[in-house]
Amino acid sequence: MIFEHMDRIVFAGDSVTDMESAQPVGEGLFENVGKSYVRIVENMLAAFYPEVYLRVTNSGIGGNTSRDLLQRFDRDVVSLNPDWVSICIGINDVWRQFDSPAMPDVQVSPEEYRSNVEQMILSVKDNVKGVFLMTPYYMEPNAEDWMRKRMDTYGAICRELAEKYGCCFIDLQAVFNDYFQYRHSSYIAWDRIHPNQIGATVIARAFLEKCGFDYNHRPGEE
Repeated sequence: MIFEHMDRIVFAGDSVTDMESAQPVGEGLFENVGKSYVRIVENMLAAFYPEVYLRVTNSGIGGNTSRDLLQRFDRDVVSLNPDWVSICIGINDVWRQFDSPAMPDVQVSPEEYRSNVEQMILSVKDNVKGVFLMTPYYMEPNAEDWMRKRMDTYGAICRELAEKYGCCFIDLQAVFNDYFQYRHSSYIAWDRIHPNQIGATVIARAFLEKCGFDYNHRPGEE
């Protein structure tokens, strides 16, 4: 596994990351870390690697676009001195183009999105062990659906930036596409965006697959 004893992992994002976490930063006892994939990642790491103490921090805030996250990135990510940073942002950048089409000032263009995410990566990449970059997604199997097609544009930007800066790339759209070969999207998200606990587990599993997580790990065994 790539994480080491006493590493701090900060997850930054929107409501998909947030899910009732303490604001602006959630961690520690009770439900401060929220109920998203972040909670499940922490559960799995603590359950399978009890000898490795990890500080898991949820810096997600519901409704955030990449513009919003960038504005608070120094406070809620950089200043926390993380060892690892995970960024999952962009859904609202696209969604505002469809639910608020007459309000261009709340929308984030692909060009601005690229700039925003790039600035986030640059602000931490030289001071952390690694950066995870998760794509925004829309749980719509039809790739020609207007919103799904637009979301894919932003996902492609994530892939481009991950390759440019050596980030660990997690294509959540592809992960959900694979899942929907067997079950309809309503099984995990009625609005095709906000996952229930099953959907959060799908995301957590995709994250852990990039971390060298071993489901057969036993503490003390070589």
